[in-house]
Amino acid sequence: MTATTPHPGTVLLAGATGDLGGLILRHLVALGATVRVLTRPETNSARVAQLRAQGAEVIQADYDDPDGLRRACRDVDCVVSAVNGLDSAILGAQSRLLEAAAAAGVPRFIPSDFSIDYRGIRPRSNRNLQLRRDFAQILDASEIRATSILNGAFTDMLSGQAPMILFSRHRVLFWSDPDQVLDFTTKDDTATYTAAAALDERAPRVLQIAGDQVTARTLASTMTDLTGRQFRLLYAGSVGSLTAMSRAVRAVMPASTEPFPPWQGMQYFASMFSGDANLRYINNDRYGSRKWTTARDVLEQHARRADCAASDAGILDSL
Repeated sequence: MTATTPHPGTVLLAGATGDLGGLILRHLVALGATVRVLTRPETNSARVAQLRAQGAEVIQADYDDPDGLRRACRDVDCVVSAVNGLDSAILGAQSRLLEAAAAAGVPRFIPSDFSIDYRGIRPRSNRNLQLRRDFAQILDASEIRATSILNGAFTDMLSGQAPMILFSRHRVLFWSDPDQVLDFTTKDDTATYTAAAALDERAPRVLQIAGDQVTARTLASTMTDLTGRQFRLLYAGSVGSLTAMSRAVRAVMPASTEPFPPWQGMQYFASMFSGDANLRYINNDRYGSRKWTTARDVLEQHARRADCAASDAGILDSL
């Protein structure tokens, strides 16, 4: 397939103050796009100045201000949403942004999906992914052409945020099948691809990317190779038992506004290890061949940081 070359245009980016949104902004500017960043009026002046220093025009508008949102969308080629949160963000603020974009005649919209393939999971089996399913229905009912970026899980999370690798115990957890393929892409690689897709007038409804595809078994082998210590597989139960555990933990935990409480992480692992959310039509080369950051790359950096921390602790203990 011939690689598609993005052409500079005007992009409105929501969520640029977050990790992923900030990376998307950087890559849009690098591609020569004219970037408007939508921020809330209460965003502090120092952060606004940082966004402007990166080359963005900053538009401040509340998501409850339809007129302000429509002004922000005026003469825009594509709206990219990198908002993060629960119902109020994914279904509330993002829906109002979509309405404003449609009213302003914006031709294209990239929603804040950036996930495993939520289309294949059982309805209501994963809270965060269900929000994306629900918004997809709203988006598909509009006249705007949409492009969802599905990137698997973020590889960055393997270094600790997703507790699959037990570094101190030299174990790698798995559920049901240690050879189940898992899709991962770093935030930076996802942002690079998203920026290109935002400038691609012919981008399809869904684009799937995977910086790496690994299994629990290959992760254990990678950690053994990187550290020189034997990392073994640890059976944590079946996918069914993990699903039941996530329900139980959710039932006893107080209501949380956090996007990733412990039980949500369990739901995510259940969706991945079941195979229901696998990416099956990966299109990594749509915007040209490039080197993708692998799970090994991320884990090698983590191992180096851990070695440095241990070395620093040893020096301090000797003082």
